[in-house]
Amino acid sequence: GWVWRRRTIAAVNLAMGALGLLMVAPMVFMPTYAQSVLGLGPVGAGLVTALMTLSWPLTAAVCQHVYRRIGFRDTAALGMGLASLVLFGFALLPHPAPVWQPALIMFLLGGALGLFQLPLVVGVQSTVDWAERGTTTASVLFCRTVGQAVGAALMGAVANATVAARLAREPLPGLPHRLDDVSRALAEPGGLSRAASEHLRGAVAAAVDHIFLGAAFAGVTALLVLLLVAPRRFPVLPEHE
Repeated sequence: GWVWRRRTIAAVNLAMGALGLLMVAPMVFMPTYAQSVLGLGPVGAGLVTALMTLSWPLTAAVCQHVYRRIGFRDTAALGMGLASLVLFGFALLPHPAPVWQPALIMFLLGGALGLFQLPLVVGVQSTVDWAERGTTTASVLFCRTVGQAVGAALMGAVANATVAARLAREPLPGLPHRLDDVSRALAEPGGLSRAASEHLRGAVAAAVDHIFLGAAFAGVTALLVLLLVAPRRFPVLPEHE
């Protein structure tokens, strides 16, 4: 209980929960977008997704020079502000987008999130003594995991609703009647007419756009938590200065 009675830890936990929620968009739905909409194979889709995991540790490695100047909270707020803009920018991509555009989105997103996560983890660890550090770190990671679980459920429901609405709006011959058959139909496009195939890809693209918009709102929520709840300067203990 003491974890949630401390303002700094509670704010970081809430922000990390929002991070877990928004992470569902790039890690779960970007591979679907790359394969179903862009027509890439599994390796190509994996490479597009992997760009985020390349830029994330790069900015995390250098962010210490940032948070030592402007503080833990402001560094994390800068990273999440940039991440929210990048996530919102995905919805502005044309259909179909050139492969380099979603790849650039993933690279920029990883760099922004590298500025966000590490300062919060290091910062919140620096506000407690050694006897409480394990519990504090575990609470941060637990809240991120809970956010991912909630995000998977919410964003999956949004994606299914969007695809179902698009299929019902224009029932072309050959389109699947069940959501479970959508991925199979896109994997074997020979059974669809060109118009039906393009309509189905457009439905998936619209669903992923909605997912990334939802992730952008989750990022804005995390940013507001940092600005309104977290203290401007984390109460770092003298032994951790």
